[in-house]
Parts: sequence; structure tokens; C-alpha cells
Amino acid sequence: MTSNSPSVHGSQPWLHQKGEVIQEFGTVKQFPVALSYEARMYSCQRMNKVLADTQILYGLYKKHHWLMRGATFYQLHLVLDKHAGEQLDIIDTLAERVQSLGGVAVGDPRHVVEITSIPRPPDGVEEVPAMLSRLLEAHETILIDAHDAAARTAEYGDDGTVDLLVSQVIRTGERQAWFLAEHLVDTPLVRA
Repeated sequence: MTSNSPSVHGSQPWLHQKGEVIQEFGTVKQFPVALSYEARMYSCQRMNKVLADTQILYGLYKKHHWLMRGATFYQLHLVLDKHAGEQLDIIDTLAERVQSLGGVAVGDPRHVVEITSIPRPPDGVEEVPAMLSRLLEAHETILIDAHDAAARTAEYGDDGTVDLLVSQVIRTGERQAWFLAEHLVDTPLVRA
């Protein structure tokens, strides 16, 4: 054994390892979860779309949180960060649901961009109403898809996916959209 090769019991990590892909994206392996192959395949495809869009929404929330401006800076800075944290929890739950159905969750940001239907924002700073409108449009895109995915996965008998979509994606998205939309109402703080 040379001085550069790690010993079986040494403390040197075996770096730069390569491996074979053991499951391709877009496939599902058999799991004993009482759902057909077709149901699991369909659910994974729909969940990966929602997952990709939700990852983009999370990124938009963080971007706008950092770039917030104006008189309502502090309030919006806090609410956007709170919403981002809630979306991050949903991302993890969606990815784990795909995995629990035997699928492969979309995780690499470059792959997410290939799947999402949420438009890319400008690289610079937009005015606050435009940032909030962009977030609302992303929410609506996800909500439309989540409602449809919930209805269609219900036809396959996938109650777990339906529950996740309704109780987390839809309910959280609707509440967050409400909070954002109320910031776009033009009302005076005081009346003369």
C-alpha cells in the first residue's frame, strides 16, 4: 500500500467517488403501499411538478425578503421570511412523499428550472407591488395545479397524496396568498 492510498482502517476519507445511477428520474420502484404502479407513477409525476414550482416559489420568497424596500419594509421582510420557511417545510414533505411512493424527487435546481412553469423574475430589484404580484401569480400557478392534481390522484385512490396537496399545499398557499393580496389594497392609514 502506498502512502497516498487510504488504508481500510485509516482516517483518510475516500474522496472523488463515482457511482452508477441506481434509479432514473421519472421511474417508480415497487413499494408495499397498497397503490398500483399506475397510481404511484401518476402521483409522482404530479408531485414533482408541484415540488419544482414550490422550490421556485421558495426562492422568490427569499429573494423578495432580501430585496424588500419602502415604508412596509419591516413587516413584509418578516412575513416573506415566515412564508419562505413554510414553503421550505412543504418542499421537504412533497419530496418525501415522492420517495415514499417509490419515485425520485426533483432536487437539483437546474432540473427544477426545466420542470417549473413559474416565470423567471428579473435579476434586479422590482418595485414592492410587482414583487408581491409575482408571488401571488406563483401561488396561483401552484394552486391551480395542486387542485387538479388532488382531484386526479383521488381517482387513483391515492389518499395520502390528496391529503398532502389539500392540507398543506393548498391550505398554506391560500392563506399566504391572502396575506400578500391584502398588502396590495390601497387604503389610507388615516382619514383627514
